[in-house]
Amino acid sequence: MVFQEDVQTVTEQTARLPRLDHARRDQGTTWRFQPVVEALQAFRGVQCPVAVTPVAALGDLTRFNNPRQLMHSLGLTPSAYASGPRRQPGSMTKTGHPHARRALVEGAWAYRYPAKVSRHLPLRLEKRPAALQASRWKAHVRLCTRSRQLMATGKQAQQVVVAIARECSACMGALAKQVVVPPQASR
Repeated sequence: MVFQEDVQTVTEQTARLPRLDHARRDQGTTWRFQPVVEALQAFRGVQCPVAVTPVAALGDLTRFNNPRQLMHSLGLTPSAYASGPRRQPGSMTKTGHPHARRALVEGAWAYRYPAKVSRHLPLRLEKRPAALQASRWKAHVRLCTRSRQLMATGKQAQQVVVAIARECSACMGALAKQVVVPPQASR
């Protein structure tokens, strides 16, 4: 009886996912940051939920003067312990938005593999401008190379992924500055 209840719960949740995905896409078409979300999906490991989360949490990504401010607002900057002339870096601060940070870290796992174009990515890129695609590819190669370099130095996989998520957030901020966002409607 318990097993049947579990099977029924899984079946209901599986049927619920397409409905929620469709509703999310319908809501996104009227959102003013939709062009930014679509542009961010050009990155590897950044599907719609991963792209929506930091934009929904932080709003306009172009409001940050430099990438470090964006990284800090996501809680992806390393903490530091300093005593006199000695400075020792620590783990990430976790002061920013936890859902956005988690989404970016999950998306950063995709950069462990060599830079190449997957079969799904061209579908997301076909309507993007050439300049946006060029900057995306440059960031893609940089992040994959950086991931391999950090792994070769003996860093743990989780440390590498957080470092890549930090750099990916900076690339996302730069890409967001290339996208034209319609002005907010006055009330």
